[in-house]
Amino acid sequence: MTGDLSPIDKAKFVAAKRAVEFVEDGMRVGLGTGSTAAWMVRCLGELVQRDGLNIIGVPTSVRTADLARQVGIKVTSLDEAKWLDLTIDGADEYDANLNLIKGGGGALLQEKIVATASDMMVVITDASKQVDTLGAFPLPVEVIPFGWQTSKALIEEILVSMDVMGRTATLRMNGDAPYFTDEGNHIIDLHLNRIGDARQLGMVLNQVPGVVENGLFIDICDVVVIGFGDGRLEVRNINEGTVVEDKLDFVETENLFADMDD
Repeated sequence: MTGDLSPIDKAKFVAAKRAVEFVEDGMRVGLGTGSTAAWMVRCLGELVQRDGLNIIGVPTSVRTADLARQVGIKVTSLDEAKWLDLTIDGADEYDANLNLIKGGGGALLQEKIVATASDMMVVITDASKQVDTLGAFPLPVEVIPFGWQTSKALIEEILVSMDVMGRTATLRMNGDAPYFTDEGNHIIDLHLNRIGDARQLGMVLNQVPGVVENGLFIDICDVVVIGFGDGRLEVRNINEGTVVEDKLDFVETENLFADMDD
């Protein structure tokens, strides 16, 4: 299987394979959403089915829940689990301080709730997602449908006083109709190019009436696992101040990965 992967998918695969080594028997694990997180769920499913790993997963979206059940992972809600040992998720952008932009897949609200209810957050990614300053990737802001145009106008107004390079705000669409999150909300994507003070922006955005949450994950991520297309990987731990380099030898793996098309 791995021989047929593109370099970017090989990078996602090795990052996911390394990240699941943080998972121990008996853990309650937050399961992220997105193409990279899907590799992680598959890798966890392999450990469950092959090695008998006993874990409880808390998915951050309906599609992650469906995939987790498909590969044999027991799932529950965050309300049932109460608190998690670990969350593993992807990111759309990360900086040197492991601050993130997330929400490209539309699951930012559940992802942020689950991540903050965990003892540790591990992000799996590839080197292309690293930036000096957050903002190149559009920042998602989840808003309730009622009065969304008012919320959008208020967001555009506050951006005038923020340290950003761009101020375009667009409603995320699903074909010809507005996109809906699992919670039935809309997403407004902010095309900012560069965010000078991500912490301040995140706090101000959440004060806008109608805004539910934004995709800035500040001081939430503990570890980033960065995969490369040749099997190399890098593990950065912000708490320990360590950077560990490693390499994963590709092996032909099982049916769990046979239908991966991310």
